[in-house]
Amino acid sequence: MYHGIININKEAGYTSHDVVAKLRGILGQKKIGHTGTLDPDAVGVLPVCLGVGTKLCDMLNITEKEYVASMRLGVTTDTQDMTGNILKQEQVRVRAEQIEEAVYHFKGDYEQIPPMYSALKINGKKLYELARAGKEVERQARCVQIKEIEIQKVDIPFVQIRVVCSKGTYIRTLCDDIGKRLGCGAAMASLQRTRVGEFRVENALPLSMVERLRDENRLQDYIVPVADMFPCLEAIKVKSQYQKHLANGNCLARQMAYEGHDLVDGVQVRIYSEAGIFYGIYRYEGKEEMLYPVKMFICDM
Repeated sequence: MYHGIININKEAGYTSHDVVAKLRGILGQKKIGHTGTLDPDAVGVLPVCLGVGTKLCDMLNITEKEYVASMRLGVTTDTQDMTGNILKQEQVRVRAEQIEEAVYHFKGDYEQIPPMYSALKINGKKLYELARAGKEVERQARCVQIKEIEIQKVDIPFVQIRVVCSKGTYIRTLCDDIGKRLGCGAAMASLQRTRVGEFRVENALPLSMVERLRDENRLQDYIVPVADMFPCLEAIKVKSQYQKHLANGNCLARQMAYEGHDLVDGVQVRIYSEAGIFYGIYRYEGKEEMLYPVKMFICDM
């Protein structure tokens, strides 16, 4: 079984769930999960957790994503992209400086209303399910951050932009909001996710490559070990005589670990066996001089 995170380059036409299903077939294992959805027509980076790596999904602090999007000015759709039904079309009479002002206006924090065609839930119902049933409900605006935004190409009615944003930002909605500011409407025409945290599109693998690397017994070289997802946490080894405590996922007294570490109250650390096998993330409680498990990843990585 494979364990860790693999950087997949999702192709158009596949849902994120499709990618997981195909990987289950390619790798011959069930424990696989993705870290965040991409629309079926979108392409690019999709980090996928494997084996004990699936325990990472609620721990990964991926706060920054990068996209390249093309938007079609003069069109408003119900999905905010060109796959939806056209609600309104207008002539595009905007100058280059107006486009620049509208695009760069959104740099920084802004209140974004999630689209109806999204997987967010309200009262237990996914918004896209309500939208498909012809219902629209009120959504609360959420603060998102556009850390970087630049215009890469203007070929009216199309405008290509690069966006670095916080987790939870909808690029479709950003395009729609830019169109509203311009007064002519806009819908997202294409989307490529080029980065998720440290996972970049230039290092992402298409599914066909995953299959080939599996056959060549080289796939493990492209899987990021679980422990490597916590580079900022100090690594501590537990003495061999306390291996049983560690293997059972028990809390550990400070003296069970090797000295030479300046632990402060509340700090989280990576815990290894004396043999160098990663077991999990622990939190140090200084008053008790104890290490308590936060998440265990018991597997010979």
